[in-house]
Amino acid sequence: QVQLVESGGGSVQAGGSLRLSCAASAYTYLTKCITWFRQVPGREREGVAAIEPGGGTTYYADSVEGRFTNTRDNAKNTLYLQMNTLKPEDTAMYYCAAKRGWFCGGDWPEETQYNAWGQGTQVTVSS
Repeated sequence: QVQLVESGGGSVQAGGSLRLSCAASAYTYLTKCITWFRQVPGREREGVAAIEPGGGTTYYADSVEGRFTNTRDNAKNTLYLQMNTLKPEDTAMYYCAAKRGWFCGGDWPEETQYNAWGQGTQVTVSS
């Protein structure tokens, strides 16, 4: 059973940091590309960062490259998104999602490639 649970959202001032967590079932953690998406009401969901199992190859959207970092904790089956130098435009609901396969590849930001989603965690960045 695919299961994803996000946590770690909150409110922070611009320039601050937050770390989001995505706890996954063991099967998902070991076999699926996991991606962080974010969504603002009225706008399309945006792929932010992705990480593969095994070697942990990572992918980032241009908007967060250099500020966000994907990491994994194998002992806890948990993925983390460390978000630094946050900006007001980072304000959104953040979701982690499991892709249909292990390989993130070039289509990692495409929603249709994902078949399991967490409930989301809100991030609010004030100026």
